[in-house]
Amino acid sequence: MKKNGPRSARGTHAMTLFVTGTDTGVGKTHVSAGLLAAARELGIAACGYKPVASGCRRGPRGLRNADALALIRASGTEEPYDRINPYAFAPAIAPHLAAREAGQRIERRVLDARYRELARTHDLVIVEGAGGWQIPFGRDWTQADWVARHGWPVLLVVGMRLGCMNHALLSAESIRPRTRLLGWVANELPPRQPRLDDNIAELQMRMPAPLLGRVGSRAGSLCAQLCAVLERMQVREGR
Repeated sequence: MKKNGPRSARGTHAMTLFVTGTDTGVGKTHVSAGLLAAARELGIAACGYKPVASGCRRGPRGLRNADALALIRASGTEEPYDRINPYAFAPAIAPHLAAREAGQRIERRVLDARYRELARTHDLVIVEGAGGWQIPFGRDWTQADWVARHGWPVLLVVGMRLGCMNHALLSAESIRPRTRLLGWVANELPPRQPRLDDNIAELQMRMPAPLLGRVGSRAGSLCAQLCAVLERMQVREGR
């Protein structure tokens, strides 16, 4: 695959992909970091963005989230941490509850401002969501509201375990009326799901968007699969 040199997005609007999952702990960060690595392989100037995170640990420089740090490493970016993860909370609970406990509010204007800063200097921004699609960010708004207002395409990570079919179909049903569901990725979680291949085939038949990748021991090259996801977004030069 031919590589292009990194292009400056300064003064332009970056392509953006929002990565959500059927639940927490289904592999959103693994897939998001893989997308960033694939972008670097293609010579695309890309950056990860984890707007809201809970379950953070306090260090010498303040609260830090493992997922956000993984995105920073995958991006190879020198952006300051607070730009990549503007809202970091210590309790491993729903973000709006963690914010309330910390005496804070998650504000749209802050999320938007940090996003714009990243979009001005990159060709591609991979936004990794918190938890699942409909997680509340405040009393009267949700993560889904924020993404839908921007109109970003969504990649759904499906954690392949018991119950995933219902979770995947309900998530897709909720996403599609509000923004574009680009596709979904099957993440093979341990322990291996019984009849895994049958479950993936069943989801392929029922999901209203294509299977774009399969992550796991038998999945083949993750980078190659995720390069194909980026090409589907038409983020390469000459689009």
